[in-house]
Amino acid sequence: MAIATIGNPSYLALRTFRKSGVAVDTPVWVAADGGCLYVYTAGTSGKAKRIRNSGAVAVCVSDMRGKPKGEWVSAQARVLDAPADVERGLALLKRKYGIQYRLATMFDRSRAETVILEISDPALPRS
Repeated sequence: MAIATIGNPSYLALRTFRKSGVAVDTPVWVAADGGCLYVYTAGTSGKAKRIRNSGAVAVCVSDMRGKPKGEWVSAQARVLDAPADVERGLALLKRKYGIQYRLATMFDRSRAETVILEISDPALPRS
């Protein structure tokens, strides 16, 4: 199953993997664009650290608490921390979630450390 089958849901369960192989599931907001999914997080977050260690992830449409509502899809993720990439990813999320995004990030002190997680099909070439 491909990332394209996920579509552009309101919530996504993101499964990352510790070095020990233990899976860690996290509910996230997501924006789809150009065949990839984009998620924002703090650069020091556990999910960013796990993705830097191993880009192997799985994703599933979920409810706001991360309860799966479909099938898990294997994917590849990478951390984008270049300012232009972060601004582009945040713009996609702002456009999708509007006032909800602005309210949720209003008091976010880690804004300077924000990175974007780009999730794509494992078979696609990376730029």
